[in-house]
Formats: sequence, C-alpha cells, structure tokens
Amino acid sequence: MNEKDCMMLQYLEEEQSLTKAAERLYITQPALTYRIQQLEKELGVPIIVKYAKGTRLTPEGKYLVTYAKQTLLAMNKMKDYITSMRGEIKGVLRLGVASNFGLYKLPPLLKKFKDLYPDVQFNVTSALSSEILDLLHQEEVHLGVIRGEYHWPDARYHLHDEPIYLISKDPLDLERLPELPHIHFGEPKVRAMSHSQFPFSETIQAWWHERYQAPPTITMRVDAYETCKAMVKQGLGYSIVPGVFVTPQDELHTVDLVRLSGEPIRRHTWMLYRETSLELAIVDRFVQFMKAEHAAI
Repeated sequence: MNEKDCMMLQYLEEEQSLTKAAERLYITQPALTYRIQQLEKELGVPIIVKYAKGTRLTPEGKYLVTYAKQTLLAMNKMKDYITSMRGEIKGVLRLGVASNFGLYKLPPLLKKFKDLYPDVQFNVTSALSSEILDLLHQEEVHLGVIRGEYHWPDARYHLHDEPIYLISKDPLDLERLPELPHIHFGEPKVRAMSHSQFPFSETIQAWWHERYQAPPTITMRVDAYETCKAMVKQGLGYSIVPGVFVTPQDELHTVDLVRLSGEPIRRHTWMLYRETSLELAIVDRFVQFMKAEHAAI
C-alpha cells in the first residue's frame, strides 16, 4: 500500500460513497473501483461492500483504515522532521481553526507569515472547535485555534476574547425579553463532543436562567450568526451573538451579556499545540508569530 492507497481508505471511511471518495482523490469512480479491486486481490480480502445508498467497509477494511491512518501520520511526521533538521522555515504547516476565526481573522495572518517565510505552505482545516480538538488529539494538525472552553492537556495560549451581545434593531425592555421574538442560533449537529466542557449554548442558557423563569419565544432557528444578524436588521426579533459578528456599521442596538454577579460574559479564543511540536522549526516560528501578533492587539 502506498500513500495514495492510505488516503483512499480514509476517504472511503469518511464518505461511505465511491463517488465522493473519488472526487476527493481527483480520480474517476471507475479508476477508484479498479484500485480497490486490485488491493483486494493483493491482500486476498474484501475491503468494501456495496449497498443501495453507498458503501461500507468490511471488518478487514476497517482494520486497513486504522493502519492507513497510522501510516499517514508516521509519513507526515517523517516529512516534518526531515524538513526541520536544517532549521529552515519551510514545508507544510497543518492548521485546524474554528470556522469563525478562519473567516474573520486567519487570512491576513497567513498572508503576513507567508510574506516573512515564502517557502511555507499551509494545509488548513476549518471546522467546529470540537472537531479541531479531535484533529489535535489525533495529531492530524500541528496547531489548532478554537473558540470557547475545552480541555486540552498540553500547551495553550490565549489569543483574545470578545463580548457576547444581545442584538436588536431598537432598544428593548429586557424585563419583557421572554415575550419577544427570539432568533435562535442552533449549533450544527455533529458527533458527540467528547472533549468539550462548556459549549457556547450552555453559557447562554445559564445567563438566561439566572434572569427569567419562562423560556425564550423562539420564532426562528438558523445555523449561521450572519443570518441571525440579517433577521435582526429587519426588525424580526432579537438574537444573541459573539461580538466578532457585530460592527458599528451594522447600526444595531447591543447589550453586553453580564452575569448577576457583575462578571461580563466573554468568549475566548485559544491557540492549542503540543510542546513537542515546537521541535519543528516551522511550528515554533508560527507559534512565536501568533503570540507576537496577538500581544500587540
């Protein structure tokens, strides 16, 4: 099995579809099917089973996927350390970043780092913070940037925090909030967040229960904060969003969320990495770059 075979097996597990796996490999479905058949012939075992809605791995196929992931991880580490042995700032930096950070903060940072170190290439995965944490645990990324409070047993650095706003088109009577139409952001349904401790939604619920006996009157459920803001701008209700989404140009009324104790509710953004990964020159330099950039904020 070569590196491409390992990637093929990983994509088959993730997609459970020959068509989608072939698309990710940039080959045709017949070419993918042929390579699977060749691998099955070489190993003498079936790898996949086809059914009406896609494919699934056989027990032998599942074992091969585990082997393939370990092989890809080992190959990536080998490439990283060989590149780093001369102390040069070059090679591929694998980053996992929370979606909102990837949209609003990351692009100019990568541009600036690339200008400083033109031989660096980036492999960026943008996803939910819980998914980025999984990538870190699996060592699929060198460094992660997450939003919120998650347990991580190794190195972390606080990049910044932001207020949480209740936003509305016009000022509201907060005593009447349970009666007013609420535009609710619903977090996407993903696999169980085994590493998460304090999801954002739980923080908002705790703030609400401190103040109100009745639940909010939810009139809309949306899956993006920008959609929440667009609805609020039309006067269709109020919403609760992280401060990064709100600018003075939005011309919205904002109220900072504060606990009854007087403590403001903030959402924190963290850079997470392994201390051992600093042995790689490219990772060490990027960590120092990020610390310097955010110390200046």
